Amino acid sequence: MKGEYLMDGAGGTNKPYTRVYVGGGTGVFTPIAGWWHVASGLFDTCMVVAEEKMSPLHPHPQYAFWSIFDHTLERPLGVNLLWIFSLEMRRYMHAYNVKEEDIALVSVKNKANALDHPCAQLGARITVDDVMKSEPICSPVKRLDVSPPSDGAAAAILVSEDVARKYTDDPVWIDGVGWNVDTQYWTNRDLYYPRYVEEAARMAYKMAKIDNPRKQIDFAEVYDPFDYKELHHLEGVLLAKKGEAPKMTKEGITQRDGDLPVNPSGGLLGVGNPIAAAGMMKICELFWQLRGEAGKRQVKKEVTTGLANGWGDLLQVGTVVIMRR
Repeated sequence: MKGEYLMDGAGGTNKPYTRVYVGGGTGVFTPIAGWWHVASGLFDTCMVVAEEKMSPLHPHPQYAFWSIFDHTLERPLGVNLLWIFSLEMRRYMHAYNVKEEDIALVSVKNKANALDHPCAQLGARITVDDVMKSEPICSPVKRLDVSPPSDGAAAAILVSEDVARKYTDDPVWIDGVGWNVDTQYWTNRDLYYPRYVEEAARMAYKMAKIDNPRKQIDFAEVYDPFDYKELHHLEGVLLAKKGEAPKMTKEGITQRDGDLPVNPSGGLLGVGNPIAAAGMMKICELFWQLRGEAGKRQVKKEVTTGLANGWGDLLQVGTVVIMRR
């Protein structure tokens, strides 16, 4: 029911609107919806807004997700999302012989990057040892492996090419979009690899005419509600070979000054995780980076092509956007 009470605040009173929702993938799917409204020729100007307000949910926002689980097979187990993510993280570690310490490096990197973000909730200088000694939640997931529940919103204006040329000589283009939905029955899949993310990425790459993502994508804002998910998604969007994302992180390749900067904003681990708005935040970060307007968050090398991905629901939704300057 978001549209009914957000339209006024968004300046959309008495305007046609569409609401899209695919869990955590929503933030990246929202600009995709704006893109097809403009690309279809139906509109030449479209505002896309993504929002999440988790703070009213007590005793914890996890209870908001209870209804997504199968009422017969899953709810009697007392399952929650952290419970499932711990299974996925454990399976990923087992499949590739990845250590918890290797995964913790992602949290260390992103929280440090977030110190330069004006909206950051949890920017911090931490160590791998800090992550390892943080409060256990559901083994192997610990407190500092997880992004914080957040309130937040992000918005962008999408316009047709002729309208863009009226306002700027330096536009940023959406060159590729992709999405994919897998079955909701997560128990029927091997959780070590997000195939649905790969399918979404391949759709976007095909549209953007990208045949070598590792060479043609300059930087990425990948969905990182947990530190292991950055690694999972780097492999899913084909920016790392299966099982090699931890090595890339350890070698500094994904640092802000590395060969392939990943989450130079600080990501969800450092900035915060307003779920449906989190991916839209990443779209905004792509825009600022591509325009050279990210301030202290600006990556060190020149960038012309960036990727953002979102992920949601019961380990089943992948959304990808590729933007170019």
